[in-house]
Amino acid sequence: MSEALFTPTAAGAIELANRICMAPLTRNRADDETGCVGDMHVEYYRQRAGAGLIVTEATQISPVGKGYIQTPGIHTEAQAAAWRTVTDAVHEAGGKIVVQLWHVGRISHTSLQPGGAAPVAPSAIGAGAMTFTHNGFEETSVPRALEPAEIDATVADYREAARLAMVAGFDGVEVHGANGYLIDQFLKTGANTRDDAWGGPIENRAKFLFDVLNAVTDEIGGDRTGLRLSPFSPANEIDDKDPQADFEYVVPRLNDYGLAYLHMIEGATGGSRDLPEGQSIGALRKLFNGPYMANNGYDRAMAIEAVASGAADLVAFGRPFIANPDLVDRLERDAPLNEGDQSTYYGGGTEGYTDYPTLEDEAA
Repeated sequence: MSEALFTPTAAGAIELANRICMAPLTRNRADDETGCVGDMHVEYYRQRAGAGLIVTEATQISPVGKGYIQTPGIHTEAQAAAWRTVTDAVHEAGGKIVVQLWHVGRISHTSLQPGGAAPVAPSAIGAGAMTFTHNGFEETSVPRALEPAEIDATVADYREAARLAMVAGFDGVEVHGANGYLIDQFLKTGANTRDDAWGGPIENRAKFLFDVLNAVTDEIGGDRTGLRLSPFSPANEIDDKDPQADFEYVVPRLNDYGLAYLHMIEGATGGSRDLPEGQSIGALRKLFNGPYMANNGYDRAMAIEAVASGAADLVAFGRPFIANPDLVDRLERDAPLNEGDQSTYYGGGTEGYTDYPTLEDEAA
């Protein structure tokens, strides 16, 4: 009997060959001037088309949304055309792929912003986090607070990015609402001290997220839109007074959108899954009626159990996909996994990017 993890399913309008997803993984290999992906990316994603669904590396929706060197964009026709070469290759290999729509907000540096300006955020509160610039890792710059008209313009940028994603041939998009980036900054009290329609109670702090979802789903349909959240993660120095209550407000309202899936980071991003008393991913999971994608530290046994028990419909793997382009095959056969070379994770060329062997390569 095949484990349910390896059986087909659907995420909204997207038919998936299995329930193993490739999580978004920033690799810093796009053209830094144009924000375009290249031939290297075509091969990298094509090799990993065995995933039920690939979520691309985080991809900025505007020049202001950029926070690290050599990250790709989806805000120009040229960027969409470059991504088209990737989506065509993944589809030819039998895979499905969505682009992760990203605005970093305050997790940026003046050297990465148009005209060397301050990054933007809900409030002028520095993150004190680190980002990757041309000088290596540097502390993020203190942001300025967005004006109301700029917030509306940013929502329009998400809509345009979703439109361009369809031009680029993606099967859908994932809205990045996690890990201390712009949407998460609006949601959480530690980064949002506004006293207008976007600040104060969670009903106001969630307005930006729902405005973005309204725009994106209106443009391409809820059934081609996923959302990533990290209710309890301190990633990028974000914090919140009462995340359980805040996300118990947010999650049920997502059911109105008919989303393709909800992608949840369970615990601290890339860290502990343990939560303090009163915080529960399981309680939030029960509030969402659509396909649920679990993420954070899953191994083969955990993923099989999560899907078999109904705790998750899909399971996202991150770092294992870097070193194992044929991860689904390896998991299904319970074969050993390659170890990743961390020195090549961020930036560089094809080394540590497209040269990891598959089981077939090893057999040959």
